[in-house]
Amino acid sequence: MSHLDPHGSAEPRGWDGPDAPTPTPAPAPALPWPEPEIDPGQWHRRPAVVPDAYAEAPARPHGGPAAVGDPAAMNGHRDGPDDSEYPTTQLEPVRDVEPEPEPARSPGRRQRGRRRAGLDRPPTQQPVPSRAGRNLPAAIGVGLALGALIVVPLFFYPPAFLVVVAAAVGIGIWEMARAVRRSGAHPPLVPLLVGGVLTVGLAWFSGPDALSLGLLVTVLGTMVWRLGDGPGGFQRDLTAATLIAVYVPFLGGFAALLAAAPGDGDLRVLVTLAAVVLSDTGGYAAGVSFGKHPMAPSVSPKKSWEGFAGSVTAAALGSALLLWLLLDVAPWWGALFGLAVSGAAVLGDLAESMIKRDLGVKDMSNLLPGHGGLMDRLDSILFALPTAYLLLAVFVPVLE
Repeated sequence: MSHLDPHGSAEPRGWDGPDAPTPTPAPAPALPWPEPEIDPGQWHRRPAVVPDAYAEAPARPHGGPAAVGDPAAMNGHRDGPDDSEYPTTQLEPVRDVEPEPEPARSPGRRQRGRRRAGLDRPPTQQPVPSRAGRNLPAAIGVGLALGALIVVPLFFYPPAFLVVVAAAVGIGIWEMARAVRRSGAHPPLVPLLVGGVLTVGLAWFSGPDALSLGLLVTVLGTMVWRLGDGPGGFQRDLTAATLIAVYVPFLGGFAALLAAAPGDGDLRVLVTLAAVVLSDTGGYAAGVSFGKHPMAPSVSPKKSWEGFAGSVTAAALGSALLLWLLLDVAPWWGALFGLAVSGAAVLGDLAESMIKRDLGVKDMSNLLPGHGGLMDRLDSILFALPTAYLLLAVFVPVLE
């Protein structure tokens, strides 16, 4: 008797004869997946697409490998124009992902970067600078501290005022030497510092002639010191050193001359500083409120003629009152003193602005908050000191 072909064929196999009776085939067991040879129609029916359960698979290049789960690959079909009729690859449903909570920040520790604005928080407020381009509260605080540092030793212990002047001159020399290095000049710092302190001391103890002698000694000492570094850049370095020696210790030495005047040296320094402060304050107030016409746009764009008018007006009125009360000088001479000191202070400010613009620096240093460097505060005072000394020598002669 012939055995039934497992593929359902009725042809005789082996020793079975052709006249053997054909038994009724038993039903094939159900398979867990569709088989194209058994039920091709069931396989070629496109299943209904359940939302969020299927997604289109990316197009395969011709002849490329089939994706995992591709029905065309399981059915033995090759890539061809009929690939589009088969169901697409089954992917996992897309679900909304909950955002991960932000990590807890340790208290007192500031994160790097700028905080971003959002619907639940406003943008970070940036500080708005004043029209004068400086931090006004810091500038006022530092100005009051400097004033106290000058006035207290001036009236209570004059030798300490000499120490303050010498320290200010030394810091100014350091800032200037540091700034001019940007232009390629390298003035020797040690002889400038030693000569600057010597110049102030000679002015305090020996008068104006010793002040000029101190300047000469400083320049000669700088020249000799610089010779040890060779001829390269000698003229450039010596020119920068001479500028620093005249600008800082020589002009600053007039503060020592004013304070060393017998009897009223402290008052002479006080009225000079008061005139400079009044000029600066009046110019700032008038410039911020009414400034429209630039005074020297290529040198200092923020200075205006309205500010200059406020400077000379405030200095003239204040000096007329102060010199009349403190030194018994007629008010019109006091007003002239204020006008001259204010003009010299403005010229000194413009001179330093020109130097900084030529060197390409905004401030001489960042030593004083709201002011920049010490030289940014001494610029107007340095030009005002010799002017005040000469005028007071005429208005209030020194009694030996």
